[in-house]
Amino acid sequence: MGATTRRWLTAAAATVAALVLGAGTGHAAEREPTGPVQPNILTAALYSLGAPTIAPPGANDWNCRPSERHPNPVLLSNGTTANAYENWANLSQKLANAGYCVFAGNFGGAPGSFLQTVGPIADTTKALAAFGERILAATGAAKLDVVGHSQGGMNVRYWIKYLGGADKISRLVGLSPSNHGTDLFGLLSTLEMIPGVPAALGTVCQACNEQAVGSDFLADLNAGGETVPGIQYTVIQTRYDDVVTPYTSAFLEAAPNVKNILLQNVCGLDFTDHLGITYDPVAQGLVLNALDPAHAKTPPCVFVPPVIG
Repeated sequence: MGATTRRWLTAAAATVAALVLGAGTGHAAEREPTGPVQPNILTAALYSLGAPTIAPPGANDWNCRPSERHPNPVLLSNGTTANAYENWANLSQKLANAGYCVFAGNFGGAPGSFLQTVGPIADTTKALAAFGERILAATGAAKLDVVGHSQGGMNVRYWIKYLGGADKISRLVGLSPSNHGTDLFGLLSTLEMIPGVPAALGTVCQACNEQAVGSDFLADLNAGGETVPGIQYTVIQTRYDDVVTPYTSAFLEAAPNVKNILLQNVCGLDFTDHLGITYDPVAQGLVLNALDPAHAKTPPCVFVPPVIG
C-alpha cells in the first residue's frame, strides 16, 4: 500500500479524540491572513501543522470585486483530510494573479484542526454552500465557479443536486474527483466487508466510508443523472491516481456540458499522483483553461514526478 493511500486511510484517526463531525471554520475578517506560496503539498502540509487555519496565498480578500473578464469568484473545495492551505497553497495564488477573486475555507472537521473534510459529506457540503452564499453576498456576483480536489470535486455535485447550487454555480472543475468513489486498489472494498470496520472508520472519517465504491451516498448522488444543464463540468484526472481507483472512476458520464481530461493525454511526461495534482503545472493550466475557455492556452509539457511522501 502506497504512502498516499495510507495517509488517506489513517490521517483522520490521529484526531479521533478531537474530531467534531460537521461544519468547521470559514469565518473571516475583511482580508484574512495568508501563508506563503508552496511548491508542493508536502511543504504546505508541514507549514499548516503550525497554522492550520491560515488561508492559502491570494485567497479570502473579502474586499475583492470580480472583474468584467472574470465575473465569477472562484471557490476552492478541499479534498478528504486536507485543510484549505494544504490543498491550495500554490493554485490559489496563480488564480489570484490571473485576476480572480479566490476563496477557500475549512469544513467537515474540528474547528482549528489540521485535518478537515472528514465528516459526513452532506454536512460538509452544507457548510461549503453557506460559505459560497457568503462569497456571493460579499462580492456582488451572481454565480460562483468552483474548483475542487478529490472529495471537494465530488461533493459540490451534492450542493448542486440538493442545496440549490444549480442556480449558484456556473462551472465545476474537479481535480481527481471521487465522482464514483474508490476501492483503493481493492483494499477499501475489502475493509468495508469486514464486520465492524465501516463503523469504526466512520467514527473518525465518515467521508471515507461514503466515498467507497458502491456506497449509499454515491448511489444516491449519481442516480437520475450525474450532471445538470447550465453548468460546465470539467474533470482533470491523472492515470497515476493512487487514491481514487480505478482512476477512470473520476470521470463523469458523457454530456454536452462535460469535459473529461486525462492529464497524460495532454502531457505524457506528467507522472503526478492524487496528492500532487493541485500543485501540478499542467493540471493548473488546464484549470485556468476550464475557467476561461475563451483564452485557453496549451499548458507546457514538462516532466513532473509524483509526490513522494
